[in-house]
Amino acid sequence: MNTKATLDYNINRVGFWSAILTLVTFVITMLLPLDAPGGYAAEHADRVAWLSANSGAFIAGWVNQIVAMLALSGVWFALAWRAAPSHPLSAILAAMVVLMSVMAFIIPKFIAVWTIPLLADTITAGAVGAEMADSLLLLLNVSIPFSLYTSFDYLGFWLYSVFALLVAIPLYGQAITAKITSISLGLFGVIYQLMMVALFMGEIAPQDIEANFLGASLLLILVVIVMIPNFKSAMSSGS
Repeated sequence: MNTKATLDYNINRVGFWSAILTLVTFVITMLLPLDAPGGYAAEHADRVAWLSANSGAFIAGWVNQIVAMLALSGVWFALAWRAAPSHPLSAILAAMVVLMSVMAFIIPKFIAVWTIPLLADTITAGAVGAEMADSLLLLLNVSIPFSLYTSFDYLGFWLYSVFALLVAIPLYGQAITAKITSISLGLFGVIYQLMMVALFMGEIAPQDIEANFLGASLLLILVVIVMIPNFKSAMSSGS
């Protein structure tokens, strides 16, 4: 194989295994807790007690989220590469947006793994800094959609919607998988932007933000599923 063919093969392989890993982590997400029972409605004191008693499971759940985010980024980079031949500028911008989304997502997820368990333990033990830890934990609530923590997460998903709009048209092709991928990404990009407008206009209540915005993100899982045979076929034809 020449250099271009080798690069195509390797990037499709990255896309394939990233898609597989994304689905595995999606299943694991259903098995590990990401917050105290009750989530949005949980009392602060109950959350502190739960975090202190279940820090291991909480950390495991968020480590899984980091792996999921990195795997999904691998899929997006592979899709940006697919868009490059016909729309190189869109592909470059899309790859840059994915890099920014990695930064937006990794900050809160690392905070969940490192900072939040330490804050809960400090509050429970009444150790030095407990008062400050209590205030910080309120700011870093992982379920309330207007906390400092979740703001980074929603920024990451907004960047995903920008990526989706950049690559939706370039990825449209003759294959059914290409059509589904293109249409799903286009829908996600448009729906997310419209929901942002609705949120700013006060049409979405705070308690409904998670269900609406993360519900739209299920379109991204459809893209991942559809692209698995597509990446596999591209690997086979390029080997």
